[in-house]
Amino acid sequence: MKFGQQLRDSLFPDWKFYYVDYSGLKRFLYERTEKGYTADDESEFVKLLDSELEKVNNFQQTKSSEMKQRIEYCEKQVDLITQNPAPEDAKREQLDIIEREIDAVISEVYELAKFTRLNFTAFIKIVKKHDKNAPFVLKPIFTERLNSRPFFKENFDELLLELSRLYNIVRNGGVDVDGSKDPQSGNGQNFVRQTTKYWVHPDNVMELKLYILKYLPVLIYRTKGMAAPPNPAITSIYFDNENLDLYQGRLEKSEGAEAIRLRWYGDMDSSEIFIERKTHHEDWTGEKSVKERFSVKEKHVNEYLAGTYTLDSKIERLREEGKKSEQDLQDMDRLSREVLNSVKTKHLVPVIRSFYNRTAFQIPGDARVRISLDTELTMVREDSFDGKPRAGSNWRRTDIGIDYPFSQLPEQDVCRFPYAILEVKLQTQSGVEPPQWVLDLIDSHLVEAVPKFSKFIHGTSVLLEDRVDVLPFWFSQMDRDIRKPATKGIGISRTNSPRGSFVAIDNAARQRGGHMSSKTQSQTSVQYQNDDIEVVVESEPGEHSSQNEDTATHYSNNYDGTEPPNEATSLLGRQNHSKSWLHKINPFTPANPMRNGRHSEAPFTSQQDQPNKRIAVPVRVEPKVFFANERTFLSWLNFAIVLGSLALGLLNFGDSTGKIAGAAFTVIAMLVMVYALMLFQWRAERIRRRESGPYDDRIGPTVLVVVLISAVVLNFYLKIISH
Repeated sequence: MKFGQQLRDSLFPDWKFYYVDYSGLKRFLYERTEKGYTADDESEFVKLLDSELEKVNNFQQTKSSEMKQRIEYCEKQVDLITQNPAPEDAKREQLDIIEREIDAVISEVYELAKFTRLNFTAFIKIVKKHDKNAPFVLKPIFTERLNSRPFFKENFDELLLELSRLYNIVRNGGVDVDGSKDPQSGNGQNFVRQTTKYWVHPDNVMELKLYILKYLPVLIYRTKGMAAPPNPAITSIYFDNENLDLYQGRLEKSEGAEAIRLRWYGDMDSSEIFIERKTHHEDWTGEKSVKERFSVKEKHVNEYLAGTYTLDSKIERLREEGKKSEQDLQDMDRLSREVLNSVKTKHLVPVIRSFYNRTAFQIPGDARVRISLDTELTMVREDSFDGKPRAGSNWRRTDIGIDYPFSQLPEQDVCRFPYAILEVKLQTQSGVEPPQWVLDLIDSHLVEAVPKFSKFIHGTSVLLEDRVDVLPFWFSQMDRDIRKPATKGIGISRTNSPRGSFVAIDNAARQRGGHMSSKTQSQTSVQYQNDDIEVVVESEPGEHSSQNEDTATHYSNNYDGTEPPNEATSLLGRQNHSKSWLHKINPFTPANPMRNGRHSEAPFTSQQDQPNKRIAVPVRVEPKVFFANERTFLSWLNFAIVLGSLALGLLNFGDSTGKIAGAAFTVIAMLVMVYALMLFQWRAERIRRRESGPYDDRIGPTVLVVVLISAVVLNFYLKIISH
């Protein structure tokens, strides 16, 4: 579908006169170029374009201010309701009225975010058409004009936080539950925990956020004395060696496979660095995959990795302060030594950096449903395998910080992922279904399930493609559009109402299961710890301490015409710089040409075009597979024992002919036992490596039958001639 049609289908009818007149500008451009485009035409076109820009900017600013006033009004009304000593039924009725108003604001925020994205894209595309068809270059001038009217820089995060707080108050009957409570405090034991990851198309990010916050508040970790919300940036440095052994182990889900990373929250001034180790365990082993971590001051990281710094002084201080149990202190010491030993013995060095901004949704103190959304995901090379000293002797490169989109880096060093990553963690009592709204969400058009997606694996396979032989299974999904037809009843819808034709999301879904029943009210199963050692069972990247989870989108200060710093493009997963900068930020292309997760001028390179690469498809190896191999081995041994017993009988009690036959059967029985052992070991090793087969054995049974027939025929022949 062409963008003009897309714009007409997507605009909100009540605001149609405030959208950019894309068709009119395009018609003017084509009509004048057919007649011979002159300097007067250019002057008139610039005036028209400037007028449209002024119109869009003024409307956007007005609506944004109006929404802030409506949110303030709702806050004042909620305060009056909570302070009013009225009966609970009357309060609940008043809160329901406020909730409907909040629903309307949510829908309007969604429409305004879409208005911003559509108009920004329209301006970019019309400038591209102009520079392609007219004899003048408008891009530099338009860049300055656009920066002077920065409607696209509108940050909706503050609005989302206020809406989240209001919903939380209304949800709790007028009680404001702040984030000071331990977000994962209080756990029971009989829980089933499920973690699944999804891709979210940039077009669906705002709608998804608004849908979730109706049921879960934005989770903000605050420390004492913190006024503003913490920085939502999360950065990790992943370690590996030149053979990429850790990548291979994590990709193939080998038993005991490790992932070692150094992580910090917020900007580069963060003094606390968390050293984490994730260890994968197969289900059949009876153990759970775990994430363990401890913290080190940034100034000591290089010394720790060099082996000249230990945690002895820190452990002793914590022991004196009594902040940790003796077992925790021992675990911290053990973990620090084991991580350092892995770094030394496996020759691990910094390889890949991942950066993203995170929005977390969770009811504080209730970890039954936890949802996180990571946007602006970017992977950056940290290694020096190609001879370029990116980090030098330091544990991380210092030429970048958290300045997304990292435009100062060469393109071969950076991979900007085109989608947001949604992670849904469900922790419910055994036999209890999750809330219906969560089930509706994960089955909706807003998300695309990608189980076991890994930022480390994706970044390594893209940025170090020449060093990897196996690619992750989701590569086959990178060249297709993940957008799907809208799911009925899920998302933001519009109907005519006195407040301006807005209605909130899917109220029926809330009635079906927006709140968990009292039967599921219980405690969670992982103790949240503020610092130092932390062990999380079945945990995925993103769990962190008492800070730095907040709304997800960050914007730069200037638009330079290369990477537009706004939600319209940051939510697009800003792609690599190139000559076709205007084309790449278009969110409406049905299938963006990609190569390994990065936009490129060349079409996507399929697996067929990479004959030396193979795709690692997740394979679940059940214990019964190993047991079946053992049963086959024991069956061969049983046959060998029966045949050996017969041979011993012939040798001990037979005549000369019987002894010859017994000797032949003895040799056959011994060969069968050796062959069965070799076959058992061969199959067991292939199963451990998750090789696809074949596992059948045609040669062994055939040879066995031939040898047995030969032995029987020999025995029969000798018996005949002996008479």
